[in-house]
Amino acid sequence: MGTTVAGLVLLSQPVGTQNQLAMSLAAMAAMIVLWLFLDGPRTRFVFLALGSLVVLRYILWRVTDTLPSPGDPVSFGFGLLLLLGELYCVFILFVSLIINADPLRRRPPPVASAAELPTVDVFVPSYNEDAAILAMTLAAARQINYPPDKLTVWLLDDGGSDQKCADPNPEKAKAARERRRDLTALAEELGCRYLTRARNEHAKAGNLNNGLAFATGEIVVVLDADHVPFRSFLSETVGYFAEDPKLFLVQTPHAFLNPDPIERNLRTFERMPSENEMFYAVTQRGLDKWNGSFFCGSAALLRRTALDEAGGFSGITITEDCETAFELHSRGWTSAYVDKPLIAGLQPETLSAFIGQRSRWCQGMFQILLLKNPALQKGLKPIQKIAYLSSMTFWFFPVPRLIFMFAPLLHIFFDLKIFVASVDESIAYTATYIVINLMMQNYVYGKFRWPFVSELYEYVQGLYLSKAIVSVIWSPRKPTFNVTDKGISLDHNHLSSASLPFFAVYGLLAVGCAVAAWRYLFEPGVTNLMLVVGLWNFFNLLTAGAALGVCAERRQLERAPSLAINRRGQITLAGRAIDVSIERVSAEACTVRLPAALLPAGVGHRTLTGALTIVPVAGARPAGALPVTLERIDRAKDEAFARLSFGRLRPQDYVALAGLMYGDAEAMRRFQMRRRRHKNILTGTLQFIWWGLSEPFRAARYALAADARPAVAPVIDGTSPIYDAPEQAPTGANLPEPLLASSALRPTLQVTPTLPRDAAPAEAAQAPTQASLQASPQASPQAPSRASNDWVRMMLDYENERALAGRTGREAGTA
Repeated sequence: MGTTVAGLVLLSQPVGTQNQLAMSLAAMAAMIVLWLFLDGPRTRFVFLALGSLVVLRYILWRVTDTLPSPGDPVSFGFGLLLLLGELYCVFILFVSLIINADPLRRRPPPVASAAELPTVDVFVPSYNEDAAILAMTLAAARQINYPPDKLTVWLLDDGGSDQKCADPNPEKAKAARERRRDLTALAEELGCRYLTRARNEHAKAGNLNNGLAFATGEIVVVLDADHVPFRSFLSETVGYFAEDPKLFLVQTPHAFLNPDPIERNLRTFERMPSENEMFYAVTQRGLDKWNGSFFCGSAALLRRTALDEAGGFSGITITEDCETAFELHSRGWTSAYVDKPLIAGLQPETLSAFIGQRSRWCQGMFQILLLKNPALQKGLKPIQKIAYLSSMTFWFFPVPRLIFMFAPLLHIFFDLKIFVASVDESIAYTATYIVINLMMQNYVYGKFRWPFVSELYEYVQGLYLSKAIVSVIWSPRKPTFNVTDKGISLDHNHLSSASLPFFAVYGLLAVGCAVAAWRYLFEPGVTNLMLVVGLWNFFNLLTAGAALGVCAERRQLERAPSLAINRRGQITLAGRAIDVSIERVSAEACTVRLPAALLPAGVGHRTLTGALTIVPVAGARPAGALPVTLERIDRAKDEAFARLSFGRLRPQDYVALAGLMYGDAEAMRRFQMRRRRHKNILTGTLQFIWWGLSEPFRAARYALAADARPAVAPVIDGTSPIYDAPEQAPTGANLPEPLLASSALRPTLQVTPTLPRDAAPAEAAQAPTQASLQASPQASPQAPSRASNDWVRMMLDYENERALAGRTGREAGTA
């Protein structure tokens, strides 16, 4: 403590500008040496301590020396607003460093005998999801590696409630009744139990609590309808409950098969870690060290006795997950976080859906902050209060993000002095602070977040979330739960319906850059401060330019997200059985590798149907064969790569498909680890600048071709999710699977031909009836010209040959 006080006193001593620059550069050099040549927990703390001293020195200078005079109330007011935004960011930085300085990595749980394992209820809450999505999740849940007599899977359907079946709109009522009928049959065929309720009250929390009223298991697993569990989900998690009788929660990360709109539209999904990976791979582990990891709504196990003590899942706010964890932590229960991807889910495809999802999260966390302030909550330890405050106040980011975005314009357009400093002072304090801040973030999060990507995500959300913040502060109890649309097909390039504000801001910032340049070059009396502010505005313009690329929605070539796997199987075609290696699979198709010599005669000239039998993973029961259609064959020397589509699937076929796609959780871990390569500040900055300069042109191209609809895309073998236009997709059967050219080949579920997506719950409904419980027995712009197509095809053929040659070389090197 004495050393800390002495350090702070020394830190507060005034120094000259040149001395400050020398001190900051010395700290920067020492941090670089530590980063490059030393490693370990002590090095980590010294590195962060050096950076923190520079940050504190900057904040002290900002508070004492840079505010405008109160005699100019307009400049002082805006200057104070800018300072408050910076203080918020420094607060979040230091809280995150405290929480994440030494993240906890838990050892595997103890292995228990089957007789000692607790009974488990798996809840799959649903509202308007398609039956095919539900079939995959239910089939995979039934195949979790766990004693069957201790595992019950529940489909909790809020789309077929009595309230919806009695909707005043006859079409909606008919759709709800058909949904209830079809999902009841689906659950029975898959060995699950179907449950609905009388009224759609308290949204997801109410649906889960209705499940608690009928389920009896000691452990409750919650899975979103589109979060499919891998076979090892329970074997990797349930053992922790035996170690700690006060453990109420085991949370696992949310891993995703498809890109979010930012990843898809900037084509980063295959090479950059997803936005949520920093939270799940670092922050949740950091919270876990302080008994502060919280329930994230899915992919989690909860102790039934703890839920009963708290009265079930909390439903006062629209984020029932964090609220439930908050209540139980305050009652003395503990939580655990397991950093292993054990489910694979779907993210919102469109920018509008993405913003809608984040608005709900933002409003829900603010509801908890306003209605159940962690700082005043009894039962929480001080570090737990800090942890919850950091998670909740984080969602205030839209306000400072927009302040930083528009602040330079006040000086450029109106000559307001909101930041009083010379150019030398700006370099000595501000520039070094920015660089060292980047270094600390890159040091802690470099494998999980590229430089400036956080700023892009915050800006993209900020334009809309600022309104959500105001609404929830004005009326904390008003927000209602809205289901996020997923599984939407994007079949053409287009601008997002949410793009207009982003174009307006980009235009305003572009005008600001032009005015700043003109004033600096030609207006008498303008100082170098205009140059500094102009550069600040130019960085904002780059951020807004990259955001325009996010608004320019690329079409999807992969209708069903796929996963690279390594499984064995046997395909039967034309009466011949052939052993194959299954390399990639989705809900629609798979790619297999086999010896070219074993292909039936005439393959490639006629359509062949057959069956694919999968070799089960160790301990799993064999499943039936999958019906397949041979779509395409690509040959590479002695090997052939075949694309097999599944077509129309029956409920029992999903058992085999789920066993194939979700039998081995290592497949998802390998995909994530492949993307987690450290991105240094220089290359990350150059990448961000490129997006900022190039993406506005693509957005403008989409805007000019807004009424054009491209022809049906040709089938391109090996299209990766990161490529969305034919001219951008390399070929090669060793790459991810292609788009299905015809929707007729898309798999459907025979139980129900069409399941409409319902609107919000109806206001009126009949009184609850006995029928509420339905339980089944336990068991591009315009199409390119012909010349352009020819050129593109030549390029694709060349890339295909390179890919195949590279593959052959790697295999020869490992043989």
